[in-house]
Amino acid sequence: MYCFMATLLSCSGSQKLACTVYETSAQGKALTPVDTFEPTTSPPITVVLQPKERFQTITGFGGSFTEAAASVLHGLSPANQKMVLEAYFGEEGAQYSLTRTHIASCDFSRQNYTYAPVAGDVNLTQFSIEPDRADLIPMIKAAQALSKEGFKIIASPWTSPPWMKDNKSYVGGKLLPEYQPAFALYFSKYLEAYQAEGIPIWGVTVINEPHGNGNNWESTLFSPEEMTQFVQHHLGPHLEQKGWGNVNILGYDQNRAGLPEWVDAMFRDEATSKYFAGTAIHWYESTYDYFPKALQYAHQKAPSKYLIETEGCIDSEVPHWKDDAWYWQKEATDWGWDWAAPHEKYLHPKYAPVHRYATDIIGCLNNWVDGWIDWNMILDRQGGPNWFKNWCVAPIIADPQTDEVYKTPLYYVMAHFSKFMRPGAVKIGCSITSNTVMATAVQNPDGSIAVAIFNPTAEKHTLAIHLNTKQTMISIDKEALQTIVIKPN
Repeated sequence: MYCFMATLLSCSGSQKLACTVYETSAQGKALTPVDTFEPTTSPPITVVLQPKERFQTITGFGGSFTEAAASVLHGLSPANQKMVLEAYFGEEGAQYSLTRTHIASCDFSRQNYTYAPVAGDVNLTQFSIEPDRADLIPMIKAAQALSKEGFKIIASPWTSPPWMKDNKSYVGGKLLPEYQPAFALYFSKYLEAYQAEGIPIWGVTVINEPHGNGNNWESTLFSPEEMTQFVQHHLGPHLEQKGWGNVNILGYDQNRAGLPEWVDAMFRDEATSKYFAGTAIHWYESTYDYFPKALQYAHQKAPSKYLIETEGCIDSEVPHWKDDAWYWQKEATDWGWDWAAPHEKYLHPKYAPVHRYATDIIGCLNNWVDGWIDWNMILDRQGGPNWFKNWCVAPIIADPQTDEVYKTPLYYVMAHFSKFMRPGAVKIGCSITSNTVMATAVQNPDGSIAVAIFNPTAEKHTLAIHLNTKQTMISIDKEALQTIVIKPN
């Protein structure tokens, strides 16, 4: 369908853009095609697209395969299992292209486990991915079978095997220097085992959240220098020697406010940079600030490297069941609401989950981030299961007891980006004459342009979209996210 303008939204004096508009809104639209636009009383907001201004190449968008998600999925009927996977990976669904999974257990596992349980087994003769075979591997394989274009997987360990650490625990502690070669071997054993299952791994992070997580669940502590030295002298050379040099190693893998000191260490010189393919980041430092200065700094430090958001979710919340309105209201809290240091409390106010997702993804794209991965793809009504009872929200919530599935508004927000901004797309110039409405745009490999516009305000707005000598006039509802797909010339 083409953009149809109501009488007062005509485009006289210029050629008309051929485009399709999809909208998700607090008024009930859910990735709904829109072809009729009402005029508004406020002056138009102008969006100017500049395809000749080219920035980062898009790696992809998606979510994470976890043991928790897989166990919830497999508790559903076969029909609903297929429906959920189609929603994420099918041609009519979100078409996720970039995903993440955990290497051994994480907080969203049913229990602590490692692939190398035998203390002192430095050659990892007893290494086994057997714990993943019940739920996690079958979920990934089922997704592979549905995905026409395929998807990349980033794998992250939350901890080394406990016996390799100074505290011999799953939680906290540091990797002992004498076990650095064994931990590097742990990665290649994992890559080999998953490849044997028909699951190629595109990239790895060195450790999830190297600052730790308050000693709550699986973790291994690294300083920037310690991680850089481990990659430079052990992990990078080992993977290269074992034939895994094509696997992308991403450093850091925690919150953005800490980026500068990490990229300073990782990309200090050619020797430290050699084996790092890029930097992984999370969003938990603030419920509203996407830290553009930190993102720009990281890009400038290593402009040819990946900058990928590998985890974000509505944390410390039990999901609201079949209550779309809640996801648009400023009622959600996070860990910082209760636990942040007094001088950081201002970063953790109550927020609307949809606003947080849309604002962060657009803000990331406008500041050199090339990939964005959500956390669990599906959880139960409690926000689990997980062994630590660290309840969170997922875009899709299910009740295996009643065999019901609820696609929250967050699912549709993710689809606005993952479905229409494809791997290999290039972020292009996109300016907007508003301090409150946000916009970003990419040009896809097929030449089409996808423009994402988020209106967090309580007012409907007219939008004037300009591309070279063509333009279109549309409107965006109050509290709404739109994706405008402009056909190639």
